[in-house]
Amino acid sequence: LLPCSFHTSPTMYYGSSADRYRDFVEDSTSHKLKNVYWSTKQTVIRKLGREEDKYVVASDSELDAKLALFKSVQTTCQDLILCTDRYFQRIYGLSQAENEMGRFLKSKSSEDKTRAGKMLAAVGKALSHSAQQRLALQNPLTRLQQEVQTFRNRAIDDTASTIKRTEAARNEYRGALLWMKNISEELDPDMGKKLEKFRRVQTQVRSVL
Repeated sequence: LLPCSFHTSPTMYYGSSADRYRDFVEDSTSHKLKNVYWSTKQTVIRKLGREEDKYVVASDSELDAKLALFKSVQTTCQDLILCTDRYFQRIYGLSQAENEMGRFLKSKSSEDKTRAGKMLAAVGKALSHSAQQRLALQNPLTRLQQEVQTFRNRAIDDTASTIKRTEAARNEYRGALLWMKNISEELDPDMGKKLEKFRRVQTQVRSVL
C-alpha cells in the first residue's frame, strides 16, 4: 500500500492553490476598486481647483500649452461662425432698408419735375444699387461659414475626442501617482505585501504612460 501521506497531499496542494487563487481574485478586485477611488479623487481635486504636485504639473506643461491652443482655436471657430451669421443678418437688414428707401425716393422723384426731383431719382438709384451690392456678399459669406463649420465638425470635433481620451488617461495616471505616494508613505520594506502593492501601482503608472 502507498503511504497515507501520498493520498492526503493532493488535497493539501489543491487547497493551497485555491487559497492562492481566492487571494489573487480578492486582491485584484481590491486593486481595481482602489484604482477607481484614486482616479475619482484626482477628478475631484481638479474640479475643485485644489493644488496639485508642482512637479507633476510642470511635467505636463507642454501638453497644457497645446490644450490651451486647441481651446483657443475651438473658441475662435465658434466666434467666427457667430460673427459671419450676425454680419449677414445686419447686411441683409441694411440692404432691405436701402432698397425700400431707394424705391421711395424714385417714386417721389416722378412727382417733382424740378432739379430736386432729378436728385431724388439719382439718390434712389444709388441706394438701390448699393442694396444689390450688399446682397452679393451673401454667397462668399455663406461659403466662408460652411468651410469654417466643416473644419469645426471634422478637425475640431475629432481632436476634441482625442483630447477627451488623453484627459482621461492623464487623470488615471495622476490618480495612480497619488495612490503610489500614499502607499510609499506607509511603506515598510519588511512587509512584503505592502511592497508588492507598491510595485503593482508602480507598474500601472508605467502602463498609462
